[in-house]
Amino acid sequence: MVQKLNKVMVQETEAVRNLLLELEEQHRCIIVNDIFGMEACVNKIKEANKNIAFMEVERRGLTKNKAMGIIIEEAHNLELEKNYNIIKMLLEEVILQKDTNELLIRQGLSFTNKMLNVLNPSRETKTYNAYGKVKNSMR
Repeated sequence: MVQKLNKVMVQETEAVRNLLLELEEQHRCIIVNDIFGMEACVNKIKEANKNIAFMEVERRGLTKNKAMGIIIEEAHNLELEKNYNIIKMLLEEVILQKDTNELLIRQGLSFTNKMLNVLNPSRETKTYNAYGKVKNSMR
């Protein structure tokens, strides 16, 4: 079982590395405002996620949904422990890259919305409420 698990974890590592490369490509497209490149990245990221999910299901089938920490302690296999640590490190990098990309996309959308509001402001009359805040009188 340990050899099969090692093989699956190596394949899972490659799948996670592929996802990280796709997220880095998405980051490059976000930075240079390549809309069509970002659209192409979406399908590649979905495919990488499918591969990771497939490998995860295979790994869980081997471990019978047992926690990986317990399995590694019981196996006393250095290669298995090394592969597990590599996957954990890669997953942290993937999460960081995903969060960075989401933040950049949100900032871009916020900037775009503000620019649209400047170019096409609301035509409704604004009034002050009892607290001194501006509100629309049409509500």
